[in-house]
Order: sequence, then C-alpha cells, then structure tokens
Amino acid sequence: MRLTIQHETRYRYRHTPVSVIELLRLTPCNTDTQSVRDWRIMVSADVPLRRFEDAFGNINHTFTTPVSEGELVISATGMVETTGTSGVISGGPERLPVGVYLRETDLTQATPELEDLAREARSASDGSDLDFAHTLNSLIHERIAFDSSATHTATEASEALAAGRGVCQDLSHILLASARAGGLPARYVSGYQFGDERARDEHASHAWVELHIENLGWVAFDPTAGASTNESYIRVAIGLDYLSAGPMRGANYGGDGEELEVSVIMDDGTPRHQSQSQGPGGQSQTQQ
Repeated sequence: MRLTIQHETRYRYRHTPVSVIELLRLTPCNTDTQSVRDWRIMVSADVPLRRFEDAFGNINHTFTTPVSEGELVISATGMVETTGTSGVISGGPERLPVGVYLRETDLTQATPELEDLAREARSASDGSDLDFAHTLNSLIHERIAFDSSATHTATEASEALAAGRGVCQDLSHILLASARAGGLPARYVSGYQFGDERARDEHASHAWVELHIENLGWVAFDPTAGASTNESYIRVAIGLDYLSAGPMRGANYGGDGEELEVSVIMDDGTPRHQSQSQGPGGQSQTQQ
C-alpha cells in the first residue's frame, strides 16, 4: 500500500511566548514492512532543525524559536509504502536489549487489577505466549470503550482500566502494563492508521503496542482495533510508554492562552469523499 500523509499541528497563543522549544518524533524509519519514499518536516518559523536518533532508534528533531504573529505551525508530510506481515515487525533499528521493555513506568505500573487481567488472559489462552498476547489484546478491546473525553495524556494505565474508557494511548498503556505483568516485553508505538472507510481529512495520529514473542520476535497488536496491525499502519516511534514515543513534546517561555489544533490527512490514491469540516484530528498528542 502506498500512503501519503499530511500531519499539521497549529499552536495559537492569546499572549505570545518569548520562545518555544519542541521535540518532534514525526519521522518514520525504514523496516521490513515499510519503506519511506519521501518525508519532510516544516516549521512556520525560520529555524534550523537538529536531527538525532534517541536510545530507542527513533528519529528526533528539536528546535527553539521565538514566535511571531501569535501562532506556530509544525507539519510533517510524506509518502510511505507498506506491506502486511500479520503484525510481525523486523528490520528496524534495535538499540536496546529486549529485557529493557519489561520495565514499568509511571504510566504503566502493574497494579493488582492489571496483574489479574494478565492472569485471566493467560488462563484463557492455549498456553503459548502468542495466544496469550492475542487473548489479552482482545480482552482489552472488549472492555475499554473508546472515549476521547475520559482521559488526558498523564492518565495511568490503572486509571483507564478502572474507568473502562479511554483513547488509543490508554488502551496501549493497559496492554503494556498487563503484558509485562504476564512476562512479555512490551513497547509503545506511535504512528498512523489509514482507514479506507474514513474521509481523507478524518484521520489522526494513533498508538498501539509491540510484544516480544520468543522464536517469533516483535509482533504488533492494536487494542483499539482488537487485532494485529497490517499494511494500513505506519510506524513512527517506539518507547516504554507515550512519554518516550509520543509525536511531540514542548515547553514555552512566557506567554499564555495556548490553543492547539491538529489535523491529519491520509490518502492511498483511491478517489473518495473528503469531509467539509476541518477539525482537530483525534487526541492531542502534545505534552506541554
């Protein structure tokens, strides 16, 4: 599948800050399941971008800039060719040993309830790690309702599980915490999912999880969809949780009254209807 993306983040300020610093994880890398044909990061301010790879192998860009005219626009555009492998991921940069992905984080601490979820999935599976992973992914998909107003970027996995509601970030954190409690290394993935049933401008950034299965390697599971990933997914960054893999993080010096608008347009080249409304694309993925 050949997918094109336009991801725009627009900040507006009531009182303009003196300066803004941003960390961007918006650039996908090549793997055995995706090939990046073209990709560009653009900022409305005339500012150089510093590129580097972090400990997970993600491509990062940073910049610091003053803000003019009360707004700042950051866009990522490009084209990626993808292939489906039933969720099996290989060929990407692997900078860290697998055992690192058993670590808990503040957002993915294993509470008794999350441990119970892992035990339930293990007992309902056929005993293999792969079936445990599929069963656990399905349980989370069935029990956590998608609700964009129920949580925020600092919501912990245990809180989202107790609420029974959340967005892709929350379902992914629940899967991370419970899979690790069940003995599987797990990592957070940020990226995009193309939906051919949606209009071009009705897409959003997305999150899912990769679990390490012995003798198979990393396998990607999307608890929001209740299935493994396929060729409609573009993988951008990985980490222990949202904070180490989310698309953007930033801080302002001075100013206030910030408003954020995000839009994601995706296309596979097939003619389709484009909706008339241009609104924020899904959950805000920026941590200020």
